[in-house]
This record gives sequence, structure tokens and C-alpha cells, in this order.
Amino acid sequence: MAFCNIIWNSINMLDIFIIGAGPIGLACGLAAQKAGLTYLVVDKGCLVNSLYNYPSTMTFFSTSEKLEIGGVPFVSNSVKPTRAEALEYYRRVACSNKLLTNLFEAVQNIAFADNAYTIQTTKAQYRATHIIIATGFYDVPVKLNIPGEHLPKVKHYYKDPHYYALQNVLVVGASNSAVDVALETYRKGAQVTMVVRDNEISNRVKYWVRPDIINRIKEGTIKAYFNSSLSVIREHEVDIATPDGIITIPNNFVMAMTGYKPDFGFLKNIGIMLSADDKLFPQYNPDTMETTNLPGIYLAGVVCGGMNTHLWFIENSRIHADMIIGDILKKQL
Repeated sequence: MAFCNIIWNSINMLDIFIIGAGPIGLACGLAAQKAGLTYLVVDKGCLVNSLYNYPSTMTFFSTSEKLEIGGVPFVSNSVKPTRAEALEYYRRVACSNKLLTNLFEAVQNIAFADNAYTIQTTKAQYRATHIIIATGFYDVPVKLNIPGEHLPKVKHYYKDPHYYALQNVLVVGASNSAVDVALETYRKGAQVTMVVRDNEISNRVKYWVRPDIINRIKEGTIKAYFNSSLSVIREHEVDIATPDGIITIPNNFVMAMTGYKPDFGFLKNIGIMLSADDKLFPQYNPDTMETTNLPGIYLAGVVCGGMNTHLWFIENSRIHADMIIGDILKKQL
């Protein structure tokens, strides 16, 4: 077996406990392994859990070489790799390097005593002198907070367009996820309506996709309400607040592609300070990635951006692994 489920007795001490087995968490594990440090990567879900939950048809914005970790080449069939290729790549990286990884194990509590952290998970207790939090942001959707959001027909995640064939589908949002859902379900025979709070499709949408959605809206095959918001969801219809007043349309599914956010509750429970504004930026040293008020606890990847989840992504946060391991090694001199 390439993976090792490790139950550490509390008398044993890890150099680094890594929370999150996404691309950046794996990069931290690779860097720790290369440096000869004892480590363990733990994730509450599967390997690269967020990528696994991406739409099955997804193509990355980044080229494959910008998604590489640990100096391992990522070869894809096209310039921009697919979700399936990324899953295969990160799995092979983890397996071939025999990264010490415990999956489907959630962290419940972290406490500091005797110059070390005690980590309690759903399966065991560990002790470590350093912790790296690389938990990403895809696990917690940004809610609409409107009546009817609890209904089963409201989806915050999307896997495959066929499920929505011949249905009235309403898509909330105007960024990449929303546009992909709108186009793919439309091409599988859904009657698609978009609700966009701004006056246009986001400029962050993939450059080869944005003209497609704009043209579909112009020709009327996808209906879009701009400067609007979804106000009420009912079993068979929805209300949309538009500049011209409330409009009610029939509806089978609401795809709330409103974005995702880090698990701020988890960060607060650990004791990490967040900025006082609505961005909720975790407080850390940008030169070392160590948290401001918790010595020995580091942040890596998207979680560093708070609510600004477009600030960090795989290609520009891969460097966090070497920054963090470098700082830990300096402390040991």
C-alpha cells in the first residue's frame, strides 16, 4: 500500500501535522518528506477531496505545468487539463512518493501544552510541534439566505448536466461555475434562466467560454436577469427581484453557484485571528505563512485569502510549501 494509516501514540511527536490532502497539503507533505521531517497529512474526505467534487466535465483554467507539485511533471492530453487528469496526477504523486496520508479522518480539536500541539481527530490523537492548515474553501458554500433555500431542489454543487435534461433550471451567479452550469445544462435540453446581481457576466470567466454565454444570452436561448436577485424559492416556482419588479417563473432546480468560503468556524475554534472586516482574512506572516498569534501553526493555499477566494489558487500558492518548511528548518538550527 502506498498510503499509510498511522495511529500515533500520544507519546510520539510529529514535526508537522498537515490538515488537508488537497494539492497544497500534498505539496507540504512532499516538502516535509524531502527535508527529512516527520509528518502526517490528514483529510476529512478523500484524496484531493475538493477536486473530486468539481463538475465531472471541468477543464482547468491553468495549464498543467502550473498545477505541478513537488517537481513532478504533469502531462495532459491538452494544454489545459481536465478534472479526471488532475485526479489521476495528484493520486500518482501521492502514491509514488508514498506520502503518509490518513483520509476520511476529521480534526475535532487542537490544544497547546508543553511546547506542542495535541490534535484530536475522529480516529486518534496526535502530537506535533507544528501544524499546517491547507483546508481550501470548497467545503462551505456561500448561502443565499432566502426563503426556500432548504428545499431539496436547491443545489450548491454540480456534477453532471444530464440530470437536469428537460427541466426548468435557474442558475444564480455569473462566474465560472455558474456559466459552466448554464451552458452545459442548456446543451442537454434544459430551459435555463440566469440571475446575475451585476450588470454583466463576470470578467473572470474563462476567456474561451465568456463569448459563448454572452452570445447565448443575446440570442435568447438562455434567459438572463441582470442587476437582479433571487428572492423566494418554492416547490415549483421562484421569485426574482428585477429592476422592473418581482417576476415569478416556473422552476424545477435552483443551481446556487454563489461561491464557497473557508471553514471560518474551524479557524476560529483553533484560535486563529481573522480581520475585523467582511473579508475575514486570517492573520499570518506573509514571509513565513506562520499565523500571527499561534506560533507553530501555518496557513497554506486558498485558506489564506479569507472571503477573497480568488486571491490564492494552486498555481500561485504552491510556493507556500517551501516557505513553511524552510521556516521550520530555520527554527531547528
